[in-house]
Amino acid sequence: MIALTIPKIRCEGCVASVEKAVASVDPAAVVKTDIEARRVEVATEADRQTLLTALASAGYPAEEA
Repeated sequence: MIALTIPKIRCEGCVASVEKAVASVDPAAVVKTDIEARRVEVATEADRQTLLTALASAGYPAEEA
């Protein structure tokens, strides 16, 4: 499980974009999102750096939670 803070998450549209970015590197990943806390937890086979790069490319730079 990879826990990240994504300051730009503000709505369900943002959540969908984050989920799409994660799916681009691991289609089987499971994403749990807390919009108010701007936090996501990702169960994935992808490594952390690949995930961070995909999120940043989608416009959602992430930080370690």
